[in-house]
Amino acid sequence: MAANDAAETANTAQDPNQLPSDLNLINAGYVADLYELYRADPSSVDPEWRARFDAGFAGLEPVTAAQPPGNGEGPAAPAVPQERASASPTSAPSAGSETPVTRAGGQPITGPAARLARNMTASLAVPTATSFREIDVSILEARRRELNDQLAPRKVSFTHLIGFAMVRAASAQRSMTHAYAETDGQPYRLDPGTVNLGLAVDVERADETRFLVVPVIKGADAMNFPSFLARYEELVEKARSGRLSPDDLAGGTITLTNPGTLGTTASVPRLMAGQGTIVATGAIRSIGEQRLMTLTSTYDHRIIQG
Repeated sequence: MAANDAAETANTAQDPNQLPSDLNLINAGYVADLYELYRADPSSVDPEWRARFDAGFAGLEPVTAAQPPGNGEGPAAPAVPQERASASPTSAPSAGSETPVTRAGGQPITGPAARLARNMTASLAVPTATSFREIDVSILEARRRELNDQLAPRKVSFTHLIGFAMVRAASAQRSMTHAYAETDGQPYRLDPGTVNLGLAVDVERADETRFLVVPVIKGADAMNFPSFLARYEELVEKARSGRLSPDDLAGGTITLTNPGTLGTTASVPRLMAGQGTIVATGAIRSIGEQRLMTLTSTYDHRIIQG
């Protein structure tokens, strides 16, 4: 069986109401937030999301005429799929519970944060390796200044340039976008045939809490830089305004995250199942005459060796 046949078999067997892998992992928190809005008022979410939730997307309970949304006290809690209802004594309490379940004085993790916690635990099943590289970005800084002088008042960030460089590099080293899969116990290497770049975007909720969402620039390897930049900015704006569609979140093959904006010099991010690589950029720092950035490349060691 060819790799594409294996992928088709896996997709055919998948429950159509289950979350695609991209949505069921790092983006699950975003989906859970939308579901809470839907539970409070179905008309408050985008029609495409509402249609999915109305169809019982990912086992989440749809709002029906017999089940009015909310109770006047704010958004109702997301429904817990039956198979998870008794999974753990520390599960979040059902809607209307007076006292939250606690253990040793702890605070239960609920909602999007709980879903993300489960997915991070699941990501430990992916055997990864990480490479670190110290890159002198002095020339990159100089060229970026020149470019921004020409584009003023618009600005191009380091992340824009590094993201585009990643796409060009992945086009030359296609295995970095391959994914691992199994069918009937037989391992397969899946080649998506294109570079779909996921962008980790920091999003702030109305209550000032924060989470990451990862929209995807599909077919990035076929774009020139202006097209790439326009799509990049469009997705970031949609992420921060809560307007990402299901299609915007699915199909990633390689991801870029930028903890350097928080001052982090190096990190090893989690790689989600279904992708080959995640690259993290660190903060730029001066060492002697050099301007250095640490890049880390974390990859699935089952399909990428070295």
